[in-house]
Amino acid sequence: MQKNWQMYMMILPGALFFIIFKYIPLSGSIIAFQDYSVFKGILGSEFVGLENFRTMLAYPEFFRILRNTVLISVYKLVFGFPAPIILAILLNEIGKMFFKRFIQTILYLPHFLSWVIVGGMVISILSPTSGPVNELVKLMGKEPIYFMQEPDYFRIIIVVSDVWKGVGWGTIIYLAALAGVNPELYEAAEVDGAGKLRQVSSITIPAILPTIMILLLLNIGDILDVGVEQVYMLLNPLVTSTGEIIDTYTYRVGLLGGKMSLTTAIGLFKSIVGLVLIVMANQVSKKTTGESIF
Repeated sequence: MQKNWQMYMMILPGALFFIIFKYIPLSGSIIAFQDYSVFKGILGSEFVGLENFRTMLAYPEFFRILRNTVLISVYKLVFGFPAPIILAILLNEIGKMFFKRFIQTILYLPHFLSWVIVGGMVISILSPTSGPVNELVKLMGKEPIYFMQEPDYFRIIIVVSDVWKGVGWGTIIYLAALAGVNPELYEAAEVDGAGKLRQVSSITIPAILPTIMILLLLNIGDILDVGVEQVYMLLNPLVTSTGEIIDTYTYRVGLLGGKMSLTTAIGLFKSIVGLVLIVMANQVSKKTTGESIF
């Protein structure tokens, strides 16, 4: 440490961030096993064991909310995870640098917009009175569709808007991985008569497979984190049957209702599920592809 103290000083801010904002707050998980009172504090609140978890599981709508959360998350994983990979491969094939950078800039921009702005744009686009989608529906001679009031459309809207907002940013990682692929491999493949699709399947995908697997494992670990900002901005009482997720339920019942212990129990439940899933997925990945995060 004395020899490399400059390196440790560079690490110190990041280490302090994780200690203060990640590890120390873990001690607050004890609230999940208490009848927590703001006035009594953690040390003075009554210990109730697993009562908050029983309350969570006994809630009549809990399993419907859990099902909504898992379905939306799985849909995002199935349709959203491959999108930046495909986009990065397509962008990597563009030869003209100016055009490539222009397309990249356009694709990155939605990432920097908040869900408040994106949610307003989605609602405006799908408006039954003035939205361009329904204007097209009217031109086809059909009645306007109330997309934001139909439970069957809500999950589709969530997934599509999430992919649109995040796909450009996700391509950055894969483009960085593609930059490390030796161009001589493609030249050799062309000499052997391999077309573009064969080059992608035999060179590009294997080269970025470690990056793909690591990001996939991290996404699996966050399977219950659908994105509370997005869902909260688009959710309304008419679509709660298919749109309410664990995070919005936590906000409504736990925070607005002042049930801090129940909120903490739900958060701890999500963390345990995520930990189990990521450990299982990591073991499967290690045995099948040789890639893992630990």
